[in-house]
Amino acid sequence: MTMPLRDRIGRLIIALAIAAAIALPRAGLAEDSQLDKMRAKITAFIADKMEKLGGSRIIYKVDTDGLRESVVTDLRDDVYKTLREGKIAFSGLAIRDGGVELKIADAKGREELKRKLASAAEGLPSHALAMTDGGDGLVRLAPTDAASAARLRDLVEDAIAMIEQRLKDAGIRLASVQPDGTDRIRIFLPGMMEPEQVTRIFATKVKVSLRLVDLSMPAEQAQSGAPPAGTEVLLGFKDKQPYLVAKESALDGDDISYAGPGFASGTKDPIASFRFNGRGTRRFAHITAENVGRPFAIVLDDRVISAPVIREPITGGSGQISGNFTLEEASSVAMMLRAGSLPGHLGLVEQQVIQPASKP
Repeated sequence: MTMPLRDRIGRLIIALAIAAAIALPRAGLAEDSQLDKMRAKITAFIADKMEKLGGSRIIYKVDTDGLRESVVTDLRDDVYKTLREGKIAFSGLAIRDGGVELKIADAKGREELKRKLASAAEGLPSHALAMTDGGDGLVRLAPTDAASAARLRDLVEDAIAMIEQRLKDAGIRLASVQPDGTDRIRIFLPGMMEPEQVTRIFATKVKVSLRLVDLSMPAEQAQSGAPPAGTEVLLGFKDKQPYLVAKESALDGDDISYAGPGFASGTKDPIASFRFNGRGTRRFAHITAENVGRPFAIVLDDRVISAPVIREPITGGSGQISGNFTLEEASSVAMMLRAGSLPGHLGLVEQQVIQPASKP
């Protein structure tokens, strides 16, 4: 039996979303060009369907203020880490006027900081910095204009990947999600005459948290009775089993700088991997050092995705989530982690119902 056109196109869009998710972050120009061509073809098809069927047009704006705040906060954390590791004496480290300022009395220390930061940013245009040496020991660091523009492009692409994945998770197969200018995203949904069905999906930010698992009683007992103070019972993403976890989050989505799908090195099973920012790395190292032998739960929107046991202190700032996932599930988990780590939120600019073109 021939597959209906809508299903065939839906599968093409799913394949595109997975291909985009599996690609390494900021892949080479050839991969980017190929993705752009695929998106262009789907956009042309969607435009034709919009003209014939009508549908919804939704425009979102990414939070540029939240992005700037996130970038400067990460810069401060990176500077602090570099100073401590290099044993460079400093004082007065603070965020000020869109940049980071501090005092380093020793000229050699200022040069060492400049060298280390330049080395860390090598090959990463989005991490380029402008460094001003006041001569009196006052140092000011801020992202260059080009770096700020690159970070904004990255944020828009991350938001697009997140939107595509969440639409797919909601069963919406026929859609076009494209950049609209520098900081906006346009969504076309052929045949959907109620855009509120989609805007409700993005009305709240994905909640990402890492919480310690409470071992004081079985989760099943807590589920049927009264859980200990400061805890709650949450169900697993796949196994639907109960987990007794702390209500308080040890880390949250703001501590994650990147997440993406991949494959375990030994088994080649699909996984979701993630990296923390400087603050998250330090907090995770402290938490894992204090709780060796205890499980911690990775929670997305009150669902436990995984609950691995801490075998040793984890100081590298990265981790992997496994759970007998399919590739699509690993991609979904990774996109949800990225959604929780996106700076700020998506602001709804416009939603419009487009009527189909009248037949001749």
